[in-house]
Amino acid sequence: MIKQLAHACIHSEDLTQTQAFYCGVLGCELGFEFFKEQERIGFYIHLGNQTFLEFFKGKPGASGNIRHLSLEVEDMDALIDRLNEKGIEVTDKKCGADHSWQCWCKDPSGVDLEFHQYTSESLQLKGGICQVKW
Repeated sequence: MIKQLAHACIHSEDLTQTQAFYCGVLGCELGFEFFKEQERIGFYIHLGNQTFLEFFKGKPGASGNIRHLSLEVEDMDALIDRLNEKGIEVTDKKCGADHSWQCWCKDPSGVDLEFHQYTSESLQLKGGICQVKW
């Protein structure tokens, strides 16, 4: 049976810039790196437990078929402040139809990132039906 997400793989045109965003801006921890001979071709970012994001060097425009990644955060306001301080465009926070706080930005490869902060009413914690008006 499936236990949890192991990793999601994303192509990156610029591994250095991508690592700076995920580790330097978002404060994630580098897990390990991939090298082919002397060339760095990828790396893992640790997201907690045994969940990772995997990045590999890709050709220009090769950001894959990922619609978005959603990352849970502890303090949405602090995250928004940090992104703004680093000059990264981020949406205002809003409470979604699932009763979770959310905001959005793009990573250096153009992947949409959704950040979630769960509330006591979040359907991710309580279950139920999410009525949307999109």
